[in-house]
Amino acid sequence: MSVPFAIIAGVGPGTGAAVARKFSAAYPVALLARNPANYEDTVRDIQASGGKAIGIPTDVSDSKSVSDAVTQTQQAFGSTCAAAVFNVGGKFVRKPFLDLSLEEFESGWEVNGRGAFLFSHAILPLLLNSTKQSSNPPTLIFTGATASLKGSAQFAAFSTGKFAKRSLAQSLAREFGPKGVHVAHVNIDGVIDIERTKEWMKDAGEDAKIKPEAVSESISWEGGDRENADQTHTQQIADAYWHLHTQPRTCFTQEMDVSIDPSYTSLTRR
Repeated sequence: MSVPFAIIAGVGPGTGAAVARKFSAAYPVALLARNPANYEDTVRDIQASGGKAIGIPTDVSDSKSVSDAVTQTQQAFGSTCAAAVFNVGGKFVRKPFLDLSLEEFESGWEVNGRGAFLFSHAILPLLLNSTKQSSNPPTLIFTGATASLKGSAQFAAFSTGKFAKRSLAQSLAREFGPKGVHVAHVNIDGVIDIERTKEWMKDAGEDAKIKPEAVSESISWEGGDRENADQTHTQQIADAYWHLHTQPRTCFTQEMDVSIDPSYTSLTRR
């Protein structure tokens, strides 16, 4: 029997795990990561809390690996995909351009460009299959970064892949939105506070990093001052993804920015 499910590619200790736990409250979830150690704890936590979760080792830059992962997910849950999240970050390379090797340059695109294409190509038929069955519009969400909008010095390899992913998300949003599938790109404009980034920005203060468990949502309305126009409340980053998933077809948000301000953490929709 087919049941609506969610699939998250790129599950690690931060955003991927938080999104998986959030969506597991409503759907069975499939967690994909290249290294099984990245999702095993999250799978156990979801199962221990009464949810359904499976983990599948997946290299998103390899077409057969992605195809096999989607097939295994269908064998477990059926062919009705309610939500898909592409949260794969890829290799971070920061280097002067003339010192970059072709392999290093292509590493950013292999995951963020090619990987996003392969994942979308495999999962969109299942999202389309859910337009009349899912209680919420079937949703495909891409996690981006500051480099999705700005190519900084020495970020040629990293930003090229991020630009490609954002461009793909925009194109898919315009093609599949009219068919009932909500496609959105979320720009994480800052450093997420996880174990891997513990030593980063140590002297910048406790609010210098984006915390997966708590951000603020600021919704700006036209024609009013900031105090009256902004409605701010604390949510999880995962709640922002869930909010995108539950938006009606008459109000699809195609891009969302999560960023840090020196005095507060803000999440701005546009």
